[in-house]
Amino acid sequence: MLEQARQRTREFQSRLGDAGIDLAILTDESSIAYLSGFWGYLSVEFGRPTFLLVRPNAEPQVITPLMESEMVGAMTWVENISTWEDTGANRWENVLAAAIGANPGKIGVELAALPPIVRNWFDDQLPGARLHDVASLLGDMRMIKSAEEIVVMKQAGEIAGAMMQAAEDALGEGRPEYEAALAVINAGTRKAAGFLTDKGWEAFISPMIHNLQIMQSGTDTSMVHRRASVKALAKGDPVYFCFCNMAQFKQYKLGFDRMFHVADVTDDAAKVQMAVFDAQQAAIKPGLRQKISPQLRMRSIRIAGMKRDIARDARLVWLTSKHRS
Repeated sequence: MLEQARQRTREFQSRLGDAGIDLAILTDESSIAYLSGFWGYLSVEFGRPTFLLVRPNAEPQVITPLMESEMVGAMTWVENISTWEDTGANRWENVLAAAIGANPGKIGVELAALPPIVRNWFDDQLPGARLHDVASLLGDMRMIKSAEEIVVMKQAGEIAGAMMQAAEDALGEGRPEYEAALAVINAGTRKAAGFLTDKGWEAFISPMIHNLQIMQSGTDTSMVHRRASVKALAKGDPVYFCFCNMAQFKQYKLGFDRMFHVADVTDDAAKVQMAVFDAQQAAIKPGLRQKISPQLRMRSIRIAGMKRDIARDARLVWLTSKHRS
């Protein structure tokens, strides 16, 4: 993986040169991992930015907190690693300024991913500098996956499958939602661990599935992005899981969700689910433009007699079924 990251950086340097960019300053964790091979678990959201500086004709440079530097050095192929400290003359602002230099030339960043504290630094220290967006240069590269990346993505898919199966198996009358969330984390972690070794670069990759499980059930099914709680499940409850912030492996992320029912499902509830499924199938076709896909999906839902808010339709069907019983 590290040799591939090195090759990607060389390609990115070539693209920077063609675009007339003298210095790219990357702050996004995923982009830094893609080019250098490392990422941390306590980053800019805690006020601790890490940077990857890439020039077309020079070796790249990493700027990272001193406390992270040992792990960074073990995970990356980049040799030029500068460290910063929380106080004193060696704060990140000073280290970054020294690395940029007095005449940096044309600076590129990923504008949409630039942390506010870094943007504020640029506005304060380099008020006349125009920041050029280089996100598309990296984005074009990342559109085409290597054979090694495809292997990792397939492994991430297997991990996600184990998580989804564990979620379904954990559902039962009287069981609290959080038990299903714990089952998801446990199953995903164990599956991920099976793809890792304790040697070399992989020794620093955690198999732990983490983040807060998104889950809604029963009368709360239409509360999109509700969190797993102590709420007890009842027979016939629709239960919705979103795995978008959970299913990731080696910086490759899967976004998907699934709906289940506890023990039983009514005909009306099944009809709602099939309407959604059929709408998705109508909207996913080779050659279909992305902006057209959502329109086709909603058209199919309306044809099926459902409203735009399919989650609320599902809730109304569930409530009606409960009333009938």
